[in-house]
Amino acid sequence: MDCFVLLRNHAPSDLSYDLLVVHSCAVAGKAARIGERIAKQGAFVNFQFLEEAAMLHDIGVYFTNATKVGGGGTEPYIRHGVLGGKLLRELGYPKHARVAERHTGVGITKEDIVSQGLPLPKRDFVPITLEEQIICYVDKFFSKSDSKALEKEKSVEEIVQDLSKFGEGKVEKFLAWRREFEGKSQK
Repeated sequence: MDCFVLLRNHAPSDLSYDLLVVHSCAVAGKAARIGERIAKQGAFVNFQFLEEAAMLHDIGVYFTNATKVGGGGTEPYIRHGVLGGKLLRELGYPKHARVAERHTGVGITKEDIVSQGLPLPKRDFVPITLEEQIICYVDKFFSKSDSKALEKEKSVEEIVQDLSKFGEGKVEKFLAWRREFEGKSQK
């Protein structure tokens, strides 16, 4: 699999491709570092899959109306995970598709979809596998909407502030991953 070719082949523009590659490379780099850390503690990490999935997790933004993050389509941004999942499944990558579908926020539950009236299929989109969880966690550190800060990591405080809009449970999930993946307990 050549992730760069897949991203290029579906990009609506050169700018869209460039934005997504910078973001995805930053996510893949941090995901690999976390994978190495937890592998040393005895966890099995599929590094090839982790890198590929990190590179492709946001491919669905190409089909959204979020031009600031590289979208060239008509769908709302919240659907980028399911749109990416659909494409990756059609291309024969069902495991990668699940990462795309499950990486938004710290996962979106059926309850979230119903209570917020989100335009998503009414089912859980919550990361389950270790690689899904790592990518979901790491993605929070890198913005796609600020092209000047694509590679700059957000602080934990910024992430917590962003997630707090969706409830304390979302913040607690992120902080639990932080303890598990980085061995850090404070906010």
